[in-house]
Amino acid sequence: MKEALEKIISGLAVNSEAVEVTEDSEGGKNVRLSVRVAGEDYGRIIGREGRTIKAIRSVLYFAGLKQGKRFQLELIED
Repeated sequence: MKEALEKIISGLAVNSEAVEVTEDSEGGKNVRLSVRVAGEDYGRIIGREGRTIKAIRSVLYFAGLKQGKRFQLELIED
């Protein structure tokens, strides 16, 4: 899932070299995905009224249903 999320975020970001995705499994079914982007890409990832980040979280939710996991997305600004 980490690689898929990295492709999605890199496609949206202007500075795609600065995109960094880390995956932290908190044991069991919970998986935290942390995304670090450059400052100029932060607003682009969030989107107007948060629509883009909500859509990405929805994709993670439904992918988690298929895998039996719960993905949490955290966006970190540099």
